[in-house]
Amino acid sequence: MRDRLILGAAIGDCVHVAGVVNFLRLAEEVGFQTVMLGPAVPVADLMAAIDQYDPRVVAVGYRLTPEAARGVLAELKAALAARGEVDPATGLGRRVWLFGGTGPTAAVAREAGLFHHVFESADGPREALACLRRLAGGEGEETDRAEGIPPQTLVERILWKAPYPLLRHHYGRPTVAETVAGVVEIARSGVLDVISLGTDQNAQEHFFRPEEMDPSQDGAGGVPVRTREDLEQIYAHSRLGNYPLMRCYSGTRDRLMWAPLLLETIRNAWLATPLFWYSQLDNRSRVPLRESIPEAQQVMAWHAERGIPVEMNESHHWSLRDAPDVVAVVAAYLAAYNARAAGVRDYVQQLMFNNPPGTSPTMDLAKMLAKLELVESLAGPDFRVWRETRGGLTSFPADLDVARGHLAATTYLQMQLRPHIVHVVAAVEAHHAATHEDVIENCKIADGAIRQALLGMPDMTRDPAVQERKRQLLEEARVLLAAIRRIAPPGTPDPYTDPETLARAVEIGLLDAPHLRGNPAACGRVVTRMVDGACVAVDPATGRPLREEERVGRILREHGYPPVADSTPVEVGV
Repeated sequence: MRDRLILGAAIGDCVHVAGVVNFLRLAEEVGFQTVMLGPAVPVADLMAAIDQYDPRVVAVGYRLTPEAARGVLAELKAALAARGEVDPATGLGRRVWLFGGTGPTAAVAREAGLFHHVFESADGPREALACLRRLAGGEGEETDRAEGIPPQTLVERILWKAPYPLLRHHYGRPTVAETVAGVVEIARSGVLDVISLGTDQNAQEHFFRPEEMDPSQDGAGGVPVRTREDLEQIYAHSRLGNYPLMRCYSGTRDRLMWAPLLLETIRNAWLATPLFWYSQLDNRSRVPLRESIPEAQQVMAWHAERGIPVEMNESHHWSLRDAPDVVAVVAAYLAAYNARAAGVRDYVQQLMFNNPPGTSPTMDLAKMLAKLELVESLAGPDFRVWRETRGGLTSFPADLDVARGHLAATTYLQMQLRPHIVHVVAAVEAHHAATHEDVIENCKIADGAIRQALLGMPDMTRDPAVQERKRQLLEEARVLLAAIRRIAPPGTPDPYTDPETLARAVEIGLLDAPHLRGNPAACGRVVTRMVDGACVAVDPATGRPLREEERVGRILREHGYPPVADSTPVEVGV
């Protein structure tokens, strides 16, 4: 038997060969040799070809009526049984037999019991690739999705699914029981690679201090996990279908206690935590910045020591509060810089599009490219950057039909960055917390946009307007980084990892956002406007857009620091 050979045919009277041809093309990409017999191949001719080529895998297609399919498949199974090619114990073919057809003919194929895997029209290239990779990877003839478990670590799963990105979606219902039931359906659907478990704020802040919880807020914002067993139960019920990875945010308080809990209960696929937030800055905890920043650095180091990837969900928090685009770009760099300093080897860079709402696609791409250039300047053998994109949390319209269109459009735009992970945001975000039905639907919408993008897109990143805005943001980012370095206390070894310097940058307004007005931990004096699709700082009195040299110059002078000269070089990536 030729282990790397797949024989394909449309059998009986079926002349529809597109499905078989496309499957064989994917098989060749994975490393198989293929032979296509063509349309309307009689069962006897298929048997002769099996004798001639002795393939390990036979892929047949049939797209006519299910009644006719039943007769053709009965003839096929009888012919194989007469040759001793059907296992009497299981009814399966002794070779790997695969079937592709419409939903009704696929149902008949499953009844026949001959096939190791049955594809139907609703399946796409990712299902075919998953099956082929299991076969190519030496997992034998067990090609059923429930038995061929996909990789269970983030990096391995990214590499296994490429060129398709992993799909991630938040999920957490107001009760543990409802969440468990939904997780079963999501896993069984096979559409989602990463369940991002959303816990309620009581859990995020007070899990280890239950006496401080407000019972009236149970289930607000996610699933009310209260015990280790709650987490274990949710994870256990995800062990079916496509065996999705599971992950959860770090908690907004007691992050060093959350870390081992999540690893031991849900096999937390990667850490996600901010550098500045989950503090007095957003009141998701009451921890001052000078304490929360070291805690974030420590929890990154904890995961780094165990080889667990880290995501700093940092920069988009600034844009969610209408910060100037340059502040979001610099926040992305500072977060990645601190992750590398903590010893992280695999870093997930989250890139939230449509943020703030009103950001144009042109300015979005420019901002994301600027972030990536700075963050990827840190990359090397010991620091790999994985790109994760998502739609803007506050950008989804309340009209659900319009929101579905928005989801498809933003996903298609995100594919310009060739993401390794697409974080699907619920189209129902502005209306209600996603049910498992919503999650499955959203993933299918996103998957449709991704499939179209992977057929080939024009390169929008080369647009002159995108490149010009990217250049401006990189210049402004270097000015802001120089200003942060300027305010470091004398003798500070590294201002970009120094909690005192970083906290001071927030307090005096180098890192600032309009929504921080009145916040005792921040400045909150910056005023921004959307100008030609970009979020820029403006003069509070005149509304005139400010160059970054002018904005930071005013702040440094006000607080007695020497100005940053226009020519001040700031090296990044070191």
